[in-house]
Amino acid sequence: MRKPAVRFGLATLLLYLLLVQPNHPGAMTWGALLVFPLELPALVMGLVAIGAGRGRAALRVAVTAVLVTLCILKTADFAMFSALSRGFNPVADLPLIEAGLRLLAGSIGTFPALLAVGIAVGLIALVVALVWWATGVLATGVWPGLAPSGQVLGAVAAGAVIFAGLTMADIGHIRGWGVPFNPPGAAFTARLGVERVQMVRATLADLKLFRAAAASDPYAGTTGLLDLIDRDVIVIFVESYGRTSMDTPLFADLHRATLATGQARLEQRGLAMASGFLASPTQGGQSWLAHSSFANGLWINDQIRYRAALVSGRQTLFHLAQASGFQTAAVMPQITMEWPEAAFMGFDTVLGARDLGYQGLPFNWVEMPDQFTLAAMDRLVLAAPAGRPHFVQIATGSSHAPWVPVPQLVDWDQIGAGQIFNDMATAGDTPDMVWRDRDRVRAQYRAAIDYALQTVLSYAERHADNPPLIVILGDHQAAGFVALDERRDVPLHIIGPANLVARAKAFAPFPGLIPPAAAPVLAMDKMRDLFLQAFSSAPPPLGTARP
Repeated sequence: MRKPAVRFGLATLLLYLLLVQPNHPGAMTWGALLVFPLELPALVMGLVAIGAGRGRAALRVAVTAVLVTLCILKTADFAMFSALSRGFNPVADLPLIEAGLRLLAGSIGTFPALLAVGIAVGLIALVVALVWWATGVLATGVWPGLAPSGQVLGAVAAGAVIFAGLTMADIGHIRGWGVPFNPPGAAFTARLGVERVQMVRATLADLKLFRAAAASDPYAGTTGLLDLIDRDVIVIFVESYGRTSMDTPLFADLHRATLATGQARLEQRGLAMASGFLASPTQGGQSWLAHSSFANGLWINDQIRYRAALVSGRQTLFHLAQASGFQTAAVMPQITMEWPEAAFMGFDTVLGARDLGYQGLPFNWVEMPDQFTLAAMDRLVLAAPAGRPHFVQIATGSSHAPWVPVPQLVDWDQIGAGQIFNDMATAGDTPDMVWRDRDRVRAQYRAAIDYALQTVLSYAERHADNPPLIVILGDHQAAGFVALDERRDVPLHIIGPANLVARAKAFAPFPGLIPPAAAPVLAMDKMRDLFLQAFSSAPPPLGTARP
């Protein structure tokens, strides 16, 4: 009797551990093991009761499939909360798996990344095998030391009723329903499964509404836009540049000083500046969601919306700039593969990593320093004889994870093909060494953002004699454990001639490069229409948002 009892206990313990598995870094405490999972008695009694019946195999398959799927979802949640400060969406986030694998390979190398994938697949197979074993042990039809399963059906029915009541009470407390008592545990895993089903349904329903909004654009076919701008426009997305650079002492002491120094130098050159805050649709990654929200004037916070916007036919800010006589371009140093989506974004010219002429060494996952990217834009885009002003989007890369190593500014005239950066590219510890210590990660992030700010401000100063209108904004905050800030706010700066900067008050209302802490935060999807309204002499069409 002892051996079956031990096997029965181990099988029950395995199900218990799967049911209390946390899905959030904040739940990784020993206390999580003390929360009794209300699903456990129903699972155990259900398997015991059906052990001698015809449905034994079917129930085991169902229980194994559900528990393993929920285990994977919890793991995906844990990873997403760690990196992007949100849970995993089974509909919208599947494309991120490939992007995550490429980032992993760029950070630790291809072979270690493949090894990690192999280990992950092996662990999933191990969980499947263990759950299958556990369900087989429990579905024996006999409760150790008690009667066969046919004699415990009454207990099973009672347990199911108790489980249902306790689960409803648990969910009721979570959702604020009025319930008469607190359950002695939690139906966390069941609740997670229900919420994921609801998330899938809500995502698909939301997509229908989004497609309708994308198709109804008051600016479609409007002429005479952006006619108040008489020069080049450069929109610079600074990777991982977030509100934490203004508010968190660990970063703000350095970054605010860099901004203040840059502001003083630009004022001496006769340039005007204004700033504000935007709310990004993402955090920790997925920069393209911020780029797309800015350009489309739609809130694009997942991959489903992103792809829907691409095929909707909606005119981006760059389409409208094209129609208004600008030569449009995208300078994307981190694009290393084909980028077919660019055909739907309104760019006359698209320059990826291979098009920029960099012959120096890469900075781990970062293809080239920001200073080279900006110099290449001057050489390949702005200096090209177009006969009309340019409207350019550029996404910097040096402040992208893993933030190792961090470049340094060099003489702009000495950049050449980029070999001047080679010694910097091989300096310091490797990412896998730095990322063992979160304090070191934050220190590298601090230095990388400072380099990015120094570079874009130096670029603006370099062009002060014939200044373009420069829009500088963060794409998103870094992951919460790096930024020490879970908000999704990012700074926005406008640099250029005073008459143009003054027109940007609707979205950059504060003079200088450091907006006040109490500054209002504008959603990033408002930027397209507000930018068009600020720099167009014609009144906005009906249906657009006013400042």
